[in-house]
Amino acid sequence: MNREEKNAAIAQLTEKLAANNCLYFADTSSISANDTNSLRRELFKNGIQMQVAKNTLISKAMSNSGKDFGDLVGILKGTTAILTSENAKAPATAIIKFRKKGTRPELKGAYIDSAIYIGDNQLDVLSKLKSKEEMIGEIVGLLQSPAKNVISALKSGGGKIAGIVKTLQERAN
Repeated sequence: MNREEKNAAIAQLTEKLAANNCLYFADTSSISANDTNSLRRELFKNGIQMQVAKNTLISKAMSNSGKDFGDLVGILKGTTAILTSENAKAPATAIIKFRKKGTRPELKGAYIDSAIYIGDNQLDVLSKLKSKEEMIGEIVGLLQSPAKNVISALKSGGGKIAGIVKTLQERAN
């Protein structure tokens, strides 16, 4: 790879890192070609893109991206695949599903909306992240709950209140 090719690769990686807020870095070494193709198909089905690149190029792209990747630069050893997705938990779920067949790919780290996760032990945490839509749905549900309780109490208590008023009126007469 000559200097121009390296610069083009760094520019392409920089653009990818800058444009995505959900980035996973995984170790795909010792996965056979057939298994790699199976992994790529599985990832593609879930809307995840995978790109393997040299660690030095990824490191330079990280520093050029304008984002703070913190300690993620230190995980760039061995074979590194970058997984990008719109859904923050999709790559973690896909890795867990694929690893039922073996021990790879192994999660090196992840960058999700400026939060940094390092290590394969973070895979379970990442697979339980909620999407923006799920969080909005939960918040709307929580906001609707008190109003529904008040309305149902008024509806069920309406007969009781009318009965009490009628009893008080009869006693007054």
